[in-house]
Amino acid sequence: MTSALICLALFACADTEADRPAEPESPAASDSAAGDVALGQQIFRFDTFGDERFWTDTLRMHEVIATSVDPMTALGAGLKVDADALPPGILEQADLSDPATTVALLGLDAVVGLKAEVTEDGRITRVGITCALCHSDVDDSVQEGIGRRLDGHPNRDLNPGLILSLSPALQDPATQAVLTSWGPGKYDAYWNHDGKNDPTVIPPAYGLEGVDLETFTGEGPISYWNAYVAVTQMHGQGSFSDSLLGIEIVASPDLVTPKLADLLAYQLSLPAPTPPAGSFDPAAAERGAAVFAGQGTCASCHSGPTFTDANDRLHDPAETGMDPGLAQRGNSRQYRTTPLRGAWQRPPYFHNGSAATLPDVVDHYDAFLGLDLSPEQKAELVEYLKSL
Repeated sequence: MTSALICLALFACADTEADRPAEPESPAASDSAAGDVALGQQIFRFDTFGDERFWTDTLRMHEVIATSVDPMTALGAGLKVDADALPPGILEQADLSDPATTVALLGLDAVVGLKAEVTEDGRITRVGITCALCHSDVDDSVQEGIGRRLDGHPNRDLNPGLILSLSPALQDPATQAVLTSWGPGKYDAYWNHDGKNDPTVIPPAYGLEGVDLETFTGEGPISYWNAYVAVTQMHGQGSFSDSLLGIEIVASPDLVTPKLADLLAYQLSLPAPTPPAGSFDPAAAERGAAVFAGQGTCASCHSGPTFTDANDRLHDPAETGMDPGLAQRGNSRQYRTTPLRGAWQRPPYFHNGSAATLPDVVDHYDAFLGLDLSPEQKAELVEYLKSL
């Protein structure tokens, strides 16, 4: 047991209507099977789907962590620590500049989204990632980056490209240029297939109850995308097929597909966060609701209790004024209307983060659609969006 682990032990004692895309061929295509929420939580938080073979054997991230990633470096790259997994008082005593402390935290399952096998003498033998790496945050109740888990919240502090760039296997200049260009809160889920570099903001995984499609480009159903990420991005041991993307992966045993129903059940159980008290003007928001449904024309696409028409149609990029690049890389060639519940919590906006604030979102559509909203109407519409 390393000195850091010994310390931990001691302290513990002390848009235009379009047809939906065809169902993908992946065995993960159906979202109809009922799942178990409790099992789904464990899968979301701790299941690597066998991806250690990639993160350990190929990328050698266990070596990087053991030699170069102290807790302060990890927090600086956007990794989060689950305070509920820590013995009381540990952080006041631990050396946050020592990589051995990171190893000790991994041994406690305290690093959100990372799963490691740690020997008694403090060596990492295997390391992998889980869904929570990108789609969980913490409430910062202990300090910034350390607190109670907020599952489903997009980790907009996470810098996946920077983390990947530390791998000894990814040191060629061209790859380094791509990875270091992404920045915090962004990831390119197609780059390893098509070689194009156009990252998107990490989306939330909450507020999906009643919403059939999870992604900006509406690939679906939700378990299709879960399988895509688990197999082609996390590099878990699973089967995935999509002829439109030219992907045909067959794994035996398949460690992904049998878990998708439970994973989905947990995702659907995660509500969008409610706005903090005092974070918006209720009277202005009420007036903004009228703008939303009327002159702003927002409700024509952001419709119903889910604030999206994605269950019925997708939209051509030309309808939205969005850069068409991402749509052209996926299998739908279109964009989904983003559900708005919890919108106050997740700047920047649009798939590429091109709108830094909600006023920027309103300005974009006012100009693109020629809405001719007054400054007062714009401000009231923003207050309404903040209230959702």
